[in-house]
Amino acid sequence: MTETLHRPQSPTAADPAHAGRLTTAQGAALYVGAVLGTGVIALPALAAQAAGPASLIAWLGLVLLSIPLAMTFAALGARHPDAGGVSTYVRLAFGPRAAGAIGWCFYFAVPAGAPAAAMFAGAYVEAALGGGQRTVLLTAAVLMLAVTVTNVFGVTVSGRVQLVLAVLLVALLLTAVISAAPHGDTANLRPFAPHGWLAIAPAAALLVWSFAGWEAITHLAADFRRPERDLPRAAAIAVAVVGVLYLAVAGAGILVLGPDATADAPLARLLAIGLGGPASALAAAAALLLTFGTMNAYYGSAAKLGAALGRDGALPAWLARGASAGDVPRRSLAVTSGLSAVAMAVVALTGTGAEPLVLLATGAFVAVYALGAASALRLLPRGSAARKHAMVALIAVVGLLAATGWYLLWPLVLTAGALLYHRRRHARP
Repeated sequence: MTETLHRPQSPTAADPAHAGRLTTAQGAALYVGAVLGTGVIALPALAAQAAGPASLIAWLGLVLLSIPLAMTFAALGARHPDAGGVSTYVRLAFGPRAAGAIGWCFYFAVPAGAPAAAMFAGAYVEAALGGGQRTVLLTAAVLMLAVTVTNVFGVTVSGRVQLVLAVLLVALLLTAVISAAPHGDTANLRPFAPHGWLAIAPAAALLVWSFAGWEAITHLAADFRRPERDLPRAAAIAVAVVGVLYLAVAGAGILVLGPDATADAPLARLLAIGLGGPASALAAAAALLLTFGTMNAYYGSAAKLGAALGRDGALPAWLARGASAGDVPRRSLAVTSGLSAVAMAVVALTGTGAEPLVLLATGAFVAVYALGAASALRLLPRGSAARKHAMVALIAVVGLLAATGWYLLWPLVLTAGALLYHRRRHARP
């Protein structure tokens, strides 16, 4: 069997017979949900612990770095709208082996990251309601089931849910900032760098998790009505929304909370100061909204990718149904949901906590970013703004690779598995 039998079908143009239905607004909402994750609840406090008010520089730096990263993947998705997303770009640039490897990195990273995020939200619900680990696990299970059911009805329904969710989330964050703003004091900016200017670097490293997700929506590119127009617009809107919200929440935390900005749940504290009420309940509501949005975007993206990998021969052909625009990849979704449940069960039984899952997922996603940005340099037109964005993005991602450390072993293991699968599949008579 030759490799030509497993090339993606029409990776550079959407099939008119299967035209997508996602609008720019729904796409922007999916982007916001993928990027504006649970990090906004906890990471402002961790960054403030590392660098004090100077952590605001780290936030600003990562917002600026998000621009070339988001624009790079949006440009690739607009030119090559296909369910394979980054895997398709890597296939076109470097061939099927590299594509299969990077596809496995993304596809099998989601079942590791999703239960970790769900359990993170569960911890906030437990803080509000009590019940110990049982509440944490029950909340996580309900979140995972709800996200699966939402995606069973297809990306159109998922996109509508995400749009409503994004509006609620933006309203919640703006309410927290605006209501607490009158209590701010510029005196809390002094000393600006209590741990020295070099502390901005570790603060930025902590915040990387908050800005992951710009690659996720590329797997849904073919499901947009007009990918070449809608995808870049959606990415641009999302960059602006996410950037403003992150900077607003981080800035309000420093100005309003002062020394307490380093305490847990700064968002809930802002809401409690601005509106009154129990901080634990407010934190739980915020955590559930943020986590559902992130998981909804990633489940939909991973399901589409799995179908594309099945279509292209990088995974069993049984998964291929649903790869076309407008179709629902229910088999791939079932695999993603099932593996996520297994990962959560392992964590629950071993008592290791969710942190290892988060770090494994991060290592895999950084590898996806690196090869995706490298592909952009080969696929995007020379001299174009998008290609310049790709160069900046690649330089930034190389720095992230260095910071990932030994957790890069996980994407290396996935790469070895993908290459072994490719070899055995093509060795058949």
